[in-house]
Amino acid sequence: MVKEMPAKREEKPKFPGRSSGRNQRGNSEKASSATARGDNTNPSTTQLMEAVVERSNMLLALRRVESNRGSAGVDEMAVGDLRGYLKEHWPKIKAKMLEGSYRPLAVRRLQIAKPAGGMRQLGIPTVVDRLIQQALNQVLSPIFDCNFSESSYGFRPGRSAHQAVRQAQACVAGGKRWLVDIDLEKFFDRVNHDILMSRVARRVSDKRVLLLIRRYLQAGIMEGGLVTASREGTPQGGPLSPLLSNIVLDDLDKELERRGLWFCRYADDCNIHVSSRRAGQRILESITGFVQRRLKLQVNRDKSAVARPWQRKFLGYSMTPRFKPRLKVAGLLVKRFREKLKALFHKGRGRKLERFIEQELNPILRGWGNYFQMAEVEGRFEELDQWVRRKLRQMLWRQWKRNHTRARRLIPRGLAKQRAVKSATNGRGSWWNAGASHMNEAFFRRYFDHLGLVSLLNHNRGVLKTA
Repeated sequence: MVKEMPAKREEKPKFPGRSSGRNQRGNSEKASSATARGDNTNPSTTQLMEAVVERSNMLLALRRVESNRGSAGVDEMAVGDLRGYLKEHWPKIKAKMLEGSYRPLAVRRLQIAKPAGGMRQLGIPTVVDRLIQQALNQVLSPIFDCNFSESSYGFRPGRSAHQAVRQAQACVAGGKRWLVDIDLEKFFDRVNHDILMSRVARRVSDKRVLLLIRRYLQAGIMEGGLVTASREGTPQGGPLSPLLSNIVLDDLDKELERRGLWFCRYADDCNIHVSSRRAGQRILESITGFVQRRLKLQVNRDKSAVARPWQRKFLGYSMTPRFKPRLKVAGLLVKRFREKLKALFHKGRGRKLERFIEQELNPILRGWGNYFQMAEVEGRFEELDQWVRRKLRQMLWRQWKRNHTRARRLIPRGLAKQRAVKSATNGRGSWWNAGASHMNEAFFRRYFDHLGLVSLLNHNRGVLKTA
């Protein structure tokens, strides 16, 4: 529910479970000074390494690493070989961790293309280091998560992107119809190690754990057979990186809460909701200064903006400009999805249609539909359904190749012989024919429903009906 606060102060929805009094600047300063003095003697955080290597914690970490699978690191050990390796080497690894002498290997550099262009840098640790990072994450998460902001949703147990989108919708419905969209430039590559470690040390006293985290940050990156030292950043690809990113950005959350602002943050994607453009411009400038001064991070001014919520996207969703906004799929995400499907259809040429739909197309449609299950505007689902069916008709037209084959295939589908021959010899391209009346009549929607093709529109209606 949204509760109005006194005027001249930006507000945020009062959601259940929001604590009060712990986000003041004074608390942050006390934590910083305590860290500087080394005054952190909480018994539950002084013997953390023993909790990390405890058998049940390690077994849980092992199962999660095995379920996640993933690529091999610089040692080329596959996930399937991990159990056998641990049977022989775990006692030595455990002893080194307890005495504080364990040193991780460098991470393997992997580059993947971003949907919006450019390359994202990933760092793939070895499977042994992924196991240790996962074990660390399981012990550290409960310590830090209880103090994170209620408006932070990324990489936290029991929280999701869908909840973040719902809160953003509630902010707009509550009257905050201007948006400050802050884009952190190459966030994971530019995290300052000293700032991060000072934040970790506020709640962790075990020097072995602190030293191990520091070593993971500085393990180096192997690319082309050469290892480069890591002076900043938390390489994406390891289980510990998401938690460390939340620890760094928690200072931003606390600053926004101190100012009484309504905001939603998912990882490095942060939206602040305000009442006017003027307030948004002022907040964008001040928060940019805070991020660059206190966290030593860079704000991408080209991608950051003050705009209406329906002019921007948040986690793939956009909104309608209604008094009570409705969620919809952002147009850019629809475009990216079509590009992904185009590549899939190109790869599926020559495949049997039924098998292609069942094994390759349906899983992608179902997964995309599940993520955008909260969308309340149906138009884009209907357009995508029509487009997918036309692409499938295009596949059939191409598979038939010759004119007499096309005519022979159309006749059993209900077309008169004369019309089938005329359609098969029209000289038009496959995309035009896929949308023409002869292919639509021969292979109408019911035909694809019979093959089990997932309808995004029906899927969305079914989810909304049961919600």
